[in-house]
Amino acid sequence: MKVLLDTCMSKGAKVSLQAAGHDVIWGGDWAENPGDPSILAMAYEERRIVITLDKDFGELAFLRRIPHCGILRLVNFRAMDQGPVCVHILTQHGQELGDGAIVTAEPGRLRIRLRPGSN
Repeated sequence: MKVLLDTCMSKGAKVSLQAAGHDVIWGGDWAENPGDPSILAMAYEERRIVITLDKDFGELAFLRRIPHCGILRLVNFRAMDQGPVCVHILTQHGQELGDGAIVTAEPGRLRIRLRPGSN
């Protein structure tokens, strides 16, 4: 699966996702953070799921209706747990994310908001 890790995500998440066979771009490798709207646009252009800790991407997609190819937001996970959690969620819910869902994951809780019109 193609993913774009936001700059706030840990490098360990990048390593875990790559080890699981995912095509990963990590914002932490960039010289400068281009900002959330640009990150979302780049991910959409490259058909990548955005993985982030920030709620801003969901707001951009939901409230401003900016197109995206799926957003996974992690809440209250330690840096060392981000990678395994991402791998697990992509394994279990990659189809929904690839179809444009917005998924919010917290320890013990997962909320999936499907793209309007998808089943």
